[in-house]
Parts: sequence; C-alpha cells; structure tokens
Amino acid sequence: MMNKNPDSNSFEAMRRSMVASQLRTSAVDDVRVIEAMAAVPRERYVPEGVRDVCYRDTQLALGNGRFQNTPLATGRLINEAWLEPTDKVLLIGAAGGYTAAVLALIVDHVVALEEDEALLAMARESLAPIRNVELVAGPLRDGYAKNGPYNAIILDGAVEQLPPEIVAQASPGARISTGLVDRGVTRLAAGSKTEGGFGLFDFADSDCCVLPGFAKPHGFRF
Repeated sequence: MMNKNPDSNSFEAMRRSMVASQLRTSAVDDVRVIEAMAAVPRERYVPEGVRDVCYRDTQLALGNGRFQNTPLATGRLINEAWLEPTDKVLLIGAAGGYTAAVLALIVDHVVALEEDEALLAMARESLAPIRNVELVAGPLRDGYAKNGPYNAIILDGAVEQLPPEIVAQASPGARISTGLVDRGVTRLAAGSKTEGGFGLFDFADSDCCVLPGFAKPHGFRF
C-alpha cells in the first residue's frame, strides 16, 4: 500500500517548488523573504490533515472558520513591509505560527498576535524553540499596544477596514501591510505612517484569507 503522507524529502521538494513557482515569479524580490520561506518547514505549522497540500497556492483550513494564508499572499505582504534586521514587528493573525517563524529569520523581534485558542495552542508548541518570537493572545482587531510602538505591522490576512487603533501602534516611518476586502474581492495593500498621517495603497489583487473581527459596521436597512 502506498504511503499517502509525504516524507521530509518530499516536503523539501515541495518547498523548493513553492519558492520557484510562486515567489520568484511574482514580485517577491527581497532575497531575505525568499530565503526564509525556503528554510521554514510550513508543514510543521498547520494541522496534520492539510500538510500534504500545504505548499500549494491555496488557503488551508485550520478549523473554527480560520484559514492559513496562501504562500504567495504571505510572501508579498512580508516583502512590502520593507523590513530591516533590527525591526520589531507586530504580526496580526499568527494562526499556527508559520508566518512568525518566517519573520523570525528576518528581524530581531516578532510579536505574534492570535485570538483563537486552538491556534494559540498549536503556535505555542511550534514556536517554542524560536527565541525571538513573542506569542501573545488577544482580539486581532485591537492589535497589541502593550509592546508597541512597532517598526512594522503585518496583518497576515484580509480585513474590510484597518482600525485606527492598530495604525496608532506603528512608529513614525513604519510600514503596514495587509489584505483588504473590497466588495468580495481581496487585494494586498501597504502604506507608510508619517507625521502627516497614514494611507493604504493597493499593489496586487490576490487570494487572501479573511481575518475575523474587522468587518465594517452595516448601516440600518428597512
């Protein structure tokens, strides 16, 4: 009987293919991002049931209505954060810890925020050996002001609106990257916080998982 579970060599081959076919061909041009995503074993940060497809360009079901972002969306969001090695980064939507592990290879300190208890348990186990990631619990839409301000903020998923409370946690000059939901279409966007304010600018249409808690309030309808 054929073993349906890929071995470590198969995962490594799939990871190389993901880098070659999804990242290098799609404007992920920061070599540090490519090298980090080539090094981090994505299969360790997702449920067993989706490990064999974890390198495909698709969202992965994590349970409780949550999804792991596609490798392409995650790679481009990190790429557009314009990270420096000394940065302290707030990651909103840590899920099982994958994106935090990637960021940990690029910057000095990562604060990874998650609100789902099952995902927090997964992330605590998977991120335990990584010393420069601080996993914190709380509502995603609130960010994590306690450890701010941050040199960069990355939302690993799409939101209908970016709360001003999150923007306030960014240092002047900080970059914020996120997915945006616009009339059912998801796009990737980024912007820099300046003394004059902050604005997001779309840079790509992309499949991107939707994070909970960021829906715009709907007006009263008759």
